[in-house]
Amino acid sequence: MPSEPKRPPGRLPLKDQAYEAIRHHIVTCRFPPGARLNEAQVAETLGLSRMPVRDALARLRLEELVTILPRKGIEVNRADPEELLQIIEVRTVNECHAVRLAAGRVTREQISAMKQVLRRTEAALARRDTEALMLLDREFHDIIARAAGNPIIAGLLANLHDRAARFWFISLEREAHQPAVLQEHRAILDALAAQDPAEAARAMGRHIAAFRRNVMRLIGPATPRPAKAGRTIPALRPALAKG
Repeated sequence: MPSEPKRPPGRLPLKDQAYEAIRHHIVTCRFPPGARLNEAQVAETLGLSRMPVRDALARLRLEELVTILPRKGIEVNRADPEELLQIIEVRTVNECHAVRLAAGRVTREQISAMKQVLRRTEAALARRDTEALMLLDREFHDIIARAAGNPIIAGLLANLHDRAARFWFISLEREAHQPAVLQEHRAILDALAAQDPAEAARAMGRHIAAFRRNVMRLIGPATPRPAKAGRTIPALRPALAKG
């Protein structure tokens, strides 16, 4: 059996490159909710062959970011405000618990890494780089999830962040919200550095609540109930069109 072609050290397999690239395009609304994607066109855009793109789209379907429509192509799943409210409820419980755990387990290296993220956040704020801010927010929360020392919670939180990422990107498009996120992260970091679980949980709760309020200003009131497939968000269409 022929051996697998060798890759340069540290380079992802093509299917993983395709997955990361397509997911990033979805999260940053370059592929907006409701957009129809053509496998061949996506492959051409990414400069990859169709096979890794096909594998990536199948993975994204399992993550409920796209729907594969027989004989019609691929559709980016529509963002649903009701589902977002449900995600926020789950995230509040689990992320506040995770940060409590992290307050007792965080290492000096992780504290240093979070401080570095906040320095990079300041630079991104100065550039008004929304995409960088979103990625740095994810990095900050990932460090906390790892510091909690519970891989199951870390995996759950990663999934929740992925599912809410498009809303987070849109929320950060509102420049008034950007400095507030930095201050909220500083409060969380201060509590972690002080090894204060209760204050860390309070700071995280305030951070998630602020995100919820900001998103609700953009999409209007919504009543939590089982999500309905195909729900559109008219108030978000102008913002999504920027992508």
